[in-house]
Amino acid sequence: MQIKGEQLAVHLEQALQAVYVVYGDEPLLVLEAGDAIRSAARRNGFDEREVLTVIPGFNWIALHHAAGNMSLFGGRKLIDLRIPTGKPGREGSSAIQDYCTHPSPDTLLLVTLPGLDWTEEKAAWLKALAAAGVAVKLVPPNPAELPAWISGRLRRQQQSVESDGLRFIAERVEGNLLAAHQEILKLGLLYPAGEVTLEQVQQAVLNVARYDLDGLREALLVGDVTRLTRTLDGLQQEGEAPPLVLWAMTEEVRALAQVRTGLTQRKSLDALLKDARVWGPRQARFKRALKRIDTVRASAALAHAARIDRMIKGAGGSGDVWDEFLRLGLSIGVNL
Repeated sequence: MQIKGEQLAVHLEQALQAVYVVYGDEPLLVLEAGDAIRSAARRNGFDEREVLTVIPGFNWIALHHAAGNMSLFGGRKLIDLRIPTGKPGREGSSAIQDYCTHPSPDTLLLVTLPGLDWTEEKAAWLKALAAAGVAVKLVPPNPAELPAWISGRLRRQQQSVESDGLRFIAERVEGNLLAAHQEILKLGLLYPAGEVTLEQVQQAVLNVARYDLDGLREALLVGDVTRLTRTLDGLQQEGEAPPLVLWAMTEEVRALAQVRTGLTQRKSLDALLKDARVWGPRQARFKRALKRIDTVRASAALAHAARIDRMIKGAGGSGDVWDEFLRLGLSIGVNL
């Protein structure tokens, strides 16, 4: 059975199926769908939970063992199988299909995947999961649908915003659902239930700090080295958390690397920008960056970002993390 993401809540009020598989390009939606299924499983007596994450070298016998190793107290179990790459491989495909042939009535299997392309959606193992239970494909709202999506999220916290405010938030987050989610939560913290005015939305969403992360991302894409340097200095002086600065820069670097790789494979730029969630005013800035950045340069910047991440976590490297932020920015922002 295949259902849409918006149908999941109603479905989970009914009898649960033995197998669920959730997948999609937007991590926030996949995470929330998985949480909803896990919560429903607990309500239905699946008190035990075993998490299996498929990494290189994963032994698929673990899936068989998880299904067979039931609690001594006769409880029901949720097997939380996570496949970050979306590719179980030949052995995994066989193991999944075998499991789906005879799922245990006392076990609920939840499989979490990233976005899949049309060929991967036709894979025998995915069809087996859908046939044995429910497949939930999570499709993010397009730019025209985003204001309504934001409005629905606000209703959950007993708030409402008029159309101008909804469009303002949508334009600000540029298709990033996680950013939209964070802004919605911020409104819930700042204002009581009821209607939130456009002015209140602008005050909440527009960071009152002189230097903000959105400005940093824009300077990075357009290659404005002076602004990039000034913004990094300002963020450092204002005590911005290094992980947030790295997140903002890495979002752009990762998208550049993704689109550049796709262009080498002769894919359509418009399709690649859509896949990378590059919408609205950000597209023009992004295209300017693509003229400066080739695949090698984008990959090197992504590796540099990974090194900075290890520095922040104290897992390797020495030096000043803010100096590294500037070096990373210059590697993308400067014309070579």
